[in-house]
Amino acid sequence: MVRLENLSKTYGGRLALQNLSLEIAPGEIFGLLGHNGAGKSTTFGLMLGHLHPDSGEAFIAGHSVQKARATALSRVGAIFETPSFYEYMSGWQNLRFFVSLTSLVSDAQLRDIVREVGLEKRIHDPVRAYSHGMRQRLALAQALSPDPQFILLDEPTEGLDPEGIHEMRDMIRRLRDERGLTVMLSSHLLVEVEQLCDRVAILHQGKLVFCGRWQQERNLWKLDLDDWSRAQAVWPRFSASTENDSYVTLPPDCDMADVVTALVQAGIRVRSVAPLRKTLEDFYLEHVGL
Repeated sequence: MVRLENLSKTYGGRLALQNLSLEIAPGEIFGLLGHNGAGKSTTFGLMLGHLHPDSGEAFIAGHSVQKARATALSRVGAIFETPSFYEYMSGWQNLRFFVSLTSLVSDAQLRDIVREVGLEKRIHDPVRAYSHGMRQRLALAQALSPDPQFILLDEPTEGLDPEGIHEMRDMIRRLRDERGLTVMLSSHLLVEVEQLCDRVAILHQGKLVFCGRWQQERNLWKLDLDDWSRAQAVWPRFSASTENDSYVTLPPDCDMADVVTALVQAGIRVRSVAPLRKTLEDFYLEHVGL
């Protein structure tokens, strides 16, 4: 669905993005991570044609954003930067106005979108009376109006309360599952990205430092043994490595049940065994060197 090829961008001699290349498959929820100034907004701006790259090219559904922007973006929706609406107009009037500028959408189609984002009860209220969460829903409704195949979401849960975050997360999943949408999102809330995204890309100082499935299969366990020194004779049999007299990493195909059996047969008491997973925050901080 998306292919970025060696995108680079500088501002007044300052590097913002360097040779960014990645691909996003149809139906994928893809996370773009990085600190402020890492290049996330520049990437989104280049993909939407708001910025022109110094070099490289962005393709959406096989069409070049730089060479055929209208065609490339014809089935793309986005919440990018802070959504703005006319405060004195109702949500419906705002939608009807902004949609009329870019696409032909019937009132019936727009009503379906409003129901989809859960705003039908307040859509005719003035936007000045909307909460931040309602404004985010209105922005999402606008992004869905061109019947997109691909949607870009820049910090979609920023400023939302826990209930609003949960609802937005469920909506994004539903859009992927029911509409078959491809989604690319950026967020500083790594817990949300962890729960939503199939793969992530991490930018650091304008460079791509990781792209892929962040949660690789790692056979890592925490053990509470009565005598770790005696267990040293057991680990080589399973090609295991240990650290801090608490953790053991096994080869991917090794069964912990066999290890526990060997420990018990060696006369070592095993008080507890628990598998460990790195969080996305741990993974992210490792890759940006913090």
